[in-house]
Amino acid sequence: MAAPGEALTPSGYITHHLTNLAVGDGGFWTVHIDSLIFSALTGLLFLWVFRKAAKSATSGVPGKLQCFVEILVEFVDTNVKDTFHGRNPLIAPLALTIFCWILLMNIMDLVPIDFLPYPAEHWLGIPYLKVVPTADVNITMAMALGVFALMIYYSIKVKGIGGFAKELALHPFNHPVMIPFNLLLEVVSLLAKPISLGMRLFGNMFAGEVVFILIAALMPWWAQWLGSLPWAIFHILVITIQAFVFMMLTIVYLSQAHEDNH
Repeated sequence: MAAPGEALTPSGYITHHLTNLAVGDGGFWTVHIDSLIFSALTGLLFLWVFRKAAKSATSGVPGKLQCFVEILVEFVDTNVKDTFHGRNPLIAPLALTIFCWILLMNIMDLVPIDFLPYPAEHWLGIPYLKVVPTADVNITMAMALGVFALMIYYSIKVKGIGGFAKELALHPFNHPVMIPFNLLLEVVSLLAKPISLGMRLFGNMFAGEVVFILIAALMPWWAQWLGSLPWAIFHILVITIQAFVFMMLTIVYLSQAHEDNH
């Protein structure tokens, strides 16, 4: 929530909360420190929880944590089996990691707006702090480019360089005259996959964060829960769906990469 006596104007408050703690000159090599820190922390939390569940797993009556983890694993495994038609032991662990990691990063959007930035600024002297990594396009596009690299790798591994080239040059029209048109169509379609994958997640999470910031900027601190609580309840659905969509599209894209049509 916004701190009592906040001196910033509403527009200044919004701008302040949409600014990352960055190192660099603002160009391509600028590093968003806060996004990297919270990405790492949520990733470590995911690893710690699953490691703890694995170490305490029992064949008898399972505990609550074991039940929760088993439900997640079974949920992801079912979706992989229904969607991925190749044979690759990497896909299910990758899908589980993507879903849980993105879900944890998205959940950071439910933390009250000033809960971490206010003490960071006034007690530690940190001027800016954005706690939602998936509201940073650099994080979402980095994950999307990672999926894209796996798509290219497995497309070449399964189909060979020649098969991958034929897929780009001879689809959808299998005629030499249509190669330039096919290349234009297929290359654009190929590049659109990581762009849409990363931008979809970023757009939804950034929009959700903006709504929370607007509520904090335009309402007195003691009444912000009237607007924040209903939006937070609705946003729980959004953050879960976005993690699920990113996971499912990753599975679909990698399944397509494993299809040898030549």
